[in-house]
Amino acid sequence: MGEFGAPAGDAALAAAAARGDRDALDLLLRRNADRIHAVCRRILGNDHDALDATQEALISIARAIGSFDGRARFSTWCYRIATNAALDEARRRARRPVPAPRLPDRAHASPEDRVAARIDVDAALAGLPADFRAAVALRDLAGLDYAEIAEVLGIPPGTVRSRIARGRAALADLLGNPAEGARRPTRRTP
Repeated sequence: MGEFGAPAGDAALAAAAARGDRDALDLLLRRNADRIHAVCRRILGNDHDALDATQEALISIARAIGSFDGRARFSTWCYRIATNAALDEARRRARRPVPAPRLPDRAHASPEDRVAARIDVDAALAGLPADFRAAVALRDLAGLDYAEIAEVLGIPPGTVRSRIARGRAALADLLGNPAEGARRPTRRTP
């Protein structure tokens, strides 16, 4: 608890954890576990791999807590670790023989069916290259701004914008909603 009984902020907890306070570390990990899992789930597209990546991310955070210097928000630092863990898991998964995911048949699903929509989005995200998937998940799921995403991914903000735009366009195509102007008519020759 902070001053006047208010809950301690993540930065204060991180500083205490870096000094060896195991309760502070435990609270910090519990506070951020759901957000870390959500990012990993969107990057990886399934719960099993996301749980593995989340566990790796939480272990990495615990091991590296002493290196958190407070220059970035603690959540941004965590997202960077989570993104790296998810991308590592995606590389490991790519080496395993697994059938390619297929988009579910949306013809029988009602537009109000949130479960079907989530399945469609997750399947479409799984079809994106990992670098696009990470940028889109960090922006649209985690709500990070472009500068924070650039910091998490270690790339320039312009590259973040490009990856998000290209990732969203690819998602629209995979979901059957091509962006306006994305498909130009071809010229017919006589």
